[in-house]
Amino acid sequence: MNAFIKALLGYDGQKQNLEGGVLGVVKAYYGCIEAQGRGSLHCHMLIWVEGGLNPNEIKKRAIEDPNSDFCKRLIVFLEDTITNSVPPLPSSSITVPSDRHHPCALRGTQMTGFSREEMCSPGARQKDLHNVVQKCQVHTHTKTCYKYCVNPSEPKECRFGLGPSALEPTSYFSPETGELTLRCLDGLVNNFNRTIIEALRCNMDIKFVGSGASAKAVLYYITNYITKTQLKTHVAFAALARAVAKLGECDPNEDVFTVRAKKLLQKCAYAMISQQELSAQQVCTYLLDLDDHFTSHQYANLFWLSFESVVEKQTPSIKCGTINNDSHDNDANRDPNLDDDIANIEEEQGMMTRLNPMKLLIAPNPL
Repeated sequence: MNAFIKALLGYDGQKQNLEGGVLGVVKAYYGCIEAQGRGSLHCHMLIWVEGGLNPNEIKKRAIEDPNSDFCKRLIVFLEDTITNSVPPLPSSSITVPSDRHHPCALRGTQMTGFSREEMCSPGARQKDLHNVVQKCQVHTHTKTCYKYCVNPSEPKECRFGLGPSALEPTSYFSPETGELTLRCLDGLVNNFNRTIIEALRCNMDIKFVGSGASAKAVLYYITNYITKTQLKTHVAFAALARAVAKLGECDPNEDVFTVRAKKLLQKCAYAMISQQELSAQQVCTYLLDLDDHFTSHQYANLFWLSFESVVEKQTPSIKCGTINNDSHDNDANRDPNLDDDIANIEEEQGMMTRLNPMKLLIAPNPL
């Protein structure tokens, strides 16, 4: 990932690289590493490009004049950056390593037994790119595509939006809504960037966060994806139920309500964290101290319990769960182990931050 950021994105925090990378001059980026169902790791990354306008500004310009020079140049840039069709085969007949082996298992066209000069030709690269896209980007419908289709009388539609209905011959801005619709020449091919997929040699997807309803949908998808918990909902409720049951074993006559509330939070946190599911690849990543997220900016962790404790000591409040205004100053009512409990929860919060870094990260907008 570091090589991808440096070589392909061309990000330079010192802002001395004015040429940028394959997407232009990158202003900022944030990416999270996630494990799919089979355990393999992949990255979801949001990239800000220097000079890019926010969705509201794009929408305003598009509504004012959909055929303006700005709209035309933006469409040309996006069509050059994002491709969604299988590259054609070269005119000349040529055999490349990816004809005999899986393209993802190779590093390119160079391989023992093949002419080095011939493998460096544009035709060889074109044939190799065709094979990579054909293997990695072409979608095949399965039962998963139609799992939300409950009415058998209605035509089935792929939940990923891939199919003949996705075809769009040209890119255009809607004069009414300002929404940008990019051309789609093959409804079964995921978006890709030619340079990136040729270098990484794996399946990928790339989208432009522009204007209109589609931009909001992409933003919602990104936010939901990188902040989602790995804990299933039914498992979380079961863990909480066990925590509440354990709390019921305490004697109400001996525990102050505030302490019981703190213990409930502690037990809930411990119960949910103990149910986290990690793949073998994720465990190895943590043991090797490899990064689980990549960012161009520095973030600070906010430990809410410490913050709340300091504020409560300075300004006691009934709303925070105290029995009386003197409960924090009265040693008889304060549990001597409360500070230790808070420290333990903070330690667990640090673990949660590592498992899902977007949960507890606060930073100003990098733009």
